Amino acid sequence: MIEIRNLKKSFQGKSVLKNINMTIPDGKTMVIVGCSGCGKTVLLRSIIGLVKPDSGSIRIDGRDITQLSHDALFDLRLEFGMLFQGAALFDSMTVEENVGLALREHTALSDDQIRRKVNTRLGMVGLRNIGEKYPSELSGGMKKRVGLARALVMEPRYVLYDEPTTGLDPIMSEQINKLIQKTHDRLNVTSIVVTHDMHSAFMVGDIIAMIVEGEIVFCGSIEAFKASELKSVKKFATLQFGVS
Repeated sequence: MIEIRNLKKSFQGKSVLKNINMTIPDGKTMVIVGCSGCGKTVLLRSIIGLVKPDSGSIRIDGRDITQLSHDALFDLRLEFGMLFQGAALFDSMTVEENVGLALREHTALSDDQIRRKVNTRLGMVGLRNIGEKYPSELSGGMKKRVGLARALVMEPRYVLYDEPTTGLDPIMSEQINKLIQKTHDRLNVTSIVVTHDMHSAFMVGDIIAMIVEGEIVFCGSIEAFKASELKSVKKFATLQFGVS
């Protein structure tokens, strides 16, 4: 599991994360919601070791990543897949090259073996036979799916999603949500989804945490979130997003 205890982070004297405590059980999908600038993406990047906290601990299966050496942290990251908000594809590479990059860099697989793994993951996200295309030839939704295929190609234990439906129309957002569910069910991964899309949160999450100004004000089941009488939760869910 992932255990976060007393996590704090500031940038240029401004406190972004304030004493964050959270447990993410194996095989569950944790959704982290909150308004823009509340600290949810900083928390996500801290979990994968891209941001170093000022204090506190982040334990992945008992290992505190804040205390790991550079090499040990690098090895640990191989257990994670991440879908970035903008997909973060390399424009100069084909889809096949983008998805297979980690396999080429971190395994001794042959080109043919890599190609088969890439095609398997592209098929899983519904994008067969586009390996020779470049990112510029893809729609926003297709880029997200290629990004997900790349996140899964190393068979990670943990998958992190940073605003997976941002910038997508409702139909494509629904497809991405279904892919997140399918990925979780098929691969039995532990997932963390950062979003401000409440429909997405309710659709894919097992547990939901809400951050307000760097602090967790709610953490519990989707049902408990919907029934919460906390003013900050009700305002976020009903007034800002029209969810009842």
